[in-house]
Amino acid sequence: MDIKDLQDSNQNGAKADRGPLERFLSLFTPVGRHEGGTVLLMTLNIFLLMSAYYIIKPVREALILASWGAEAKIYASAGQALLLLAVVPFYSWLANQLPRRRLITTVLVFFAVCLVGFYLLARTQVDLGIPFYLWVGIFNVMVVAQFWSFANDIYTEDEGKRLFPLLGFGMSAGAVFGSFITGKLIEPLGTFQLMLLSALLLLASLLLTVAADRRKGSQATPVDDIPGVQQDSGALSGEGGFSLVMKSRYLLLIAGMMIVANLVNTTGEYVLGARVKADVEAAIAPVEQVVGEDVTDNDDLDARQRAREDQVGRAIGRFYADFFSVVNLVGLLAQLFLVSRLVRWLGVGRAIMVLPLVALGGYAMIAVFPILAVARWIKTAENATDYSLQNTSRNMLFLPTSRDEKYKAKQVIDTFCVRIGDVSAALLVLVGTMVLHLTPGRFALINVALAAAWLVLTVFIRRKHASLSSD
Repeated sequence: MDIKDLQDSNQNGAKADRGPLERFLSLFTPVGRHEGGTVLLMTLNIFLLMSAYYIIKPVREALILASWGAEAKIYASAGQALLLLAVVPFYSWLANQLPRRRLITTVLVFFAVCLVGFYLLARTQVDLGIPFYLWVGIFNVMVVAQFWSFANDIYTEDEGKRLFPLLGFGMSAGAVFGSFITGKLIEPLGTFQLMLLSALLLLASLLLTVAADRRKGSQATPVDDIPGVQQDSGALSGEGGFSLVMKSRYLLLIAGMMIVANLVNTTGEYVLGARVKADVEAAIAPVEQVVGEDVTDNDDLDARQRAREDQVGRAIGRFYADFFSVVNLVGLLAQLFLVSRLVRWLGVGRAIMVLPLVALGGYAMIAVFPILAVARWIKTAENATDYSLQNTSRNMLFLPTSRDEKYKAKQVIDTFCVRIGDVSAALLVLVGTMVLHLTPGRFALINVALAAAWLVLTVFIRRKHASLSSD
């Protein structure tokens, strides 16, 4: 029996004898018989991982901003990229030594223990601002990349194309839930206790990983000679992640796409932020216009200035609270109802071209109409597409790759390349504002050119992906 016979057999029985769970999940994406339990475990798994991250994200911001200020965040982002030069090869070495379940267990337990350690240090008044910011930057990209490596490993290409949209929904829902529950718990529990809650969620995620791995293994088709049907969960080869990326044109293209995509997105965040700040400050009269030029009481003037700064800060905060709520809601609905259908209609190769097209047209509009309303809704469309369709289809690109590439090369691309994109954006904004004195509209034009390059990369990726898979 070859792989086509197995796929035909699975498809013929996919709709027969499905339980209530499979029938319910099929409202959103095709789910075959016996697939519902495992995909639900995997969806809850990524839900917990994202909740754990978004619970400690405000803790990270509070610690670094209170002690070091906003400028330190830019330098810390560069520090994260440097740290990943050491962390990623170590992860590759670890993956060579351990089978997948022990690898995932080791990594998640390590991060959970670190959170307990940070909590104990915080109780002794140790300044954790920079170390915790660096740690969270490594943590959030590594655990998510590892989850998707695991998902790519246990699912065949056909299964992944059908079921990954549900995993993406769990990812989006976890981000929303983590942000919501943090807002409710930070007052009664306190800032540092959230670290312990995040650690508990990581351990719960580990239990779901073990359950999903066992369940998938018990349902495996006992055919070892057919690639993609049942994957070996043993240790990997000795080659490192960076080496795997450098020797594969396909992986290099994906790495380039990730760098450019993060460069465009982060630069776009600056464009929106600059526009928001300018409009809010223009709407709130300067102190001098309110109190007049003849004020001699410096204390009163300082108090009024602080009050105005607080008013500006609250107005910006209200804008972003509403902005993020809309982005998360649109992304969540798109993930649940559109992504699966778009991937089936367009295919993975075309699906990854949607976001650069949105960015290309969107930033061209911002450059022509540099007003807040345009920037806001363009960024809403871009971010919502990024969190839903782009995130799911990007992870599908690794379905036809080897196990070494799924675990080790994916870590390089999803961690180091992401951070390189962030650092590149920080340097672009720094040079553009301090040296070239560019306006937000000019940055939008730069993003148009970058989005065009991004689109070209996706064209080549689509061709390579088509040669590797059945898409």
